[in-house]
Amino acid sequence: MTEDYRIEARPSVWPADLRDLLAEVETATIGHFEHLGFVGCQVRPVFPSRAIGNAITVAAPGRDGVVIYKAIDLLAPGDILVISRVDHDDIACVGGGVAAAAKARGAVGIVVDGPCTDAREIAESGFPVWCRGVSSKTTNRAFRIGGSINVPIACGGTAVLPGYAVLADDDGVFVADRDRMRQLAVVALERQKRSRHLRPHLEAGKSIFDYKAPETP
Repeated sequence: MTEDYRIEARPSVWPADLRDLLAEVETATIGHFEHLGFVGCQVRPVFPSRAIGNAITVAAPGRDGVVIYKAIDLLAPGDILVISRVDHDDIACVGGGVAAAAKARGAVGIVVDGPCTDAREIAESGFPVWCRGVSSKTTNRAFRIGGSINVPIACGGTAVLPGYAVLADDDGVFVADRDRMRQLAVVALERQKRSRHLRPHLEAGKSIFDYKAPETP
């Protein structure tokens, strides 16, 4: 079989101020007012995690493990590897070795719409991984089928382009282009501020319909 690895130029590292802006934003807050950009809810963290980063995308077919390590060689600090299992199979392309290699390159997480393996090892490493369950069936570098890196992909039914901003936490994974993410972050932070004011009212057993928000000076 002919190998075909399509590798496009990596996106620029996104500005630190966007990372700072997203530091306190929760995916569930964005979920109150946005409908696009959410990776499928079946993609869950291996252990409670949070990561904010720059998307490096991979389209990974079959049992080919080569394409994953080719992508790892392109990683820079602050990146998140976002992997589409294009065959929608039960083969794990992320395990303890892949997580260790990505961590060593300065990546801040991995998101894959397929299973992982070595779940305990990943948890013990402290490196954030979001995946769709666990499988003992894995990729192997002996299988050289092909794949693509830094191309538009669909991960968990959501479009992800190279360089997209990725916000991932215990509740899920959200992606958007940098400008859109910046706009949403501002709205989300304001909403979270309002929620902090509302919570004591609800904890006191009062109706939400009786709540009056504090006036803005």
